[in-house]
Amino acid sequence: MKWLLIALACIQLSECLVRVKLFKGKSVRDELEERGLLKDFLKKHPYNPYSKYLGPSHMESLDASEPLINYLDLSYYGTISIGTPPQSFIVLFDTGSSNLWVPSGHCGSSACNDHRKFDSTASSTFQMSNKYLSIQYGTGSMTGVLGYDTVRVSGIDITHQEFGLSTTEPGIFLYYAKFDGILGLAYPNIASAGATTVFDNMMSERLVEEPIFAFYLTRRAGESGSEVVFGGVDPNHYTGQINWVPVTRQAYWQILVDSVTIDGRVVACNGGCQAIVDTGTSLLVGPSGPISRIQQYIGATEGSYGQYSINCNNLPNMPDVVFKINGIDYPLSPSAYTLQGQYGCSSGFGAMSLPSSSGDLWILGDVFIGQYYSIFDRGNNQVGFAQAA
Repeated sequence: MKWLLIALACIQLSECLVRVKLFKGKSVRDELEERGLLKDFLKKHPYNPYSKYLGPSHMESLDASEPLINYLDLSYYGTISIGTPPQSFIVLFDTGSSNLWVPSGHCGSSACNDHRKFDSTASSTFQMSNKYLSIQYGTGSMTGVLGYDTVRVSGIDITHQEFGLSTTEPGIFLYYAKFDGILGLAYPNIASAGATTVFDNMMSERLVEEPIFAFYLTRRAGESGSEVVFGGVDPNHYTGQINWVPVTRQAYWQILVDSVTIDGRVVACNGGCQAIVDTGTSLLVGPSGPISRIQQYIGATEGSYGQYSINCNNLPNMPDVVFKINGIDYPLSPSAYTLQGQYGCSSGFGAMSLPSSSGDLWILGDVFIGQYYSIFDRGNNQVGFAQAA
């Protein structure tokens, strides 16, 4: 089953809200509004991504790096353009999906009306296809058509790129989403309607020096510097050597985790488990049993909505959680796996059942990627990790 995004924000120390990729539950915005906190929240966390990234200098840049907006340590968005002349959109760069899509000018859903829409009649290079797109996200979904046009990502022009144009976006999730659309960076065989992915076209048109891309995600809300680089890596954003891990299944960026330990004791993945490396997931997610054990070890207490809060004063006494991957230890310190906000602290671990043919999948989301610079190598079908600088 396709999943999209986990976004978590704490309302107060004992109560945290979570949006899971299956879109279960209310949105964070809904909960804030119901409690009369939305206006104050938006004053303290204004969000106007277009004003920052749509200047002439950005549009003329030939750099292969794309700056990303860190929105409350929950999601990371960047700007792309589609068409001639270019029309700009904020998209979620998502290694957990494979389709590029944005709202269509023909979409009448509330979600579309609250975001930028692509006007196909205003682009001299647009071509319509005869293929339809339908993606189900649990309680949310989108349907639309596929078209072709020039897509610019990180100063790279991709001609005749296939992308989705939503004609319906029912439900409330996409209405409240901070992004207009999604740019999927997983393998092409999970692309809906068999659409060619953006990165596959980058490779086939020889628009990148190497068949790799890399993510650096800051972990202090509002801090600038997050980025995705296409065709290379940014040595300023990692230290030490890069350790490579083979992809076990070419769909999501799926790898094998050897074990998860706390104080030298195996608490999960005894004998190994499969995990996907996913920039579109905020938390570090696993099956409910192992995640419950981890919550107990770190002293997290369950509150409303099944989420776990942490006493911020306990961080100095909490243990590291160590993920062993391909023989290398990747420790997460308490400050790394704890989400700290103005309303308190909460656990960066979340439970969700994601069954697959190789067992329940784990998701190494932004909590993990924020600590370890992550490189996705399509040429050698491997993922590289290095300590983030």
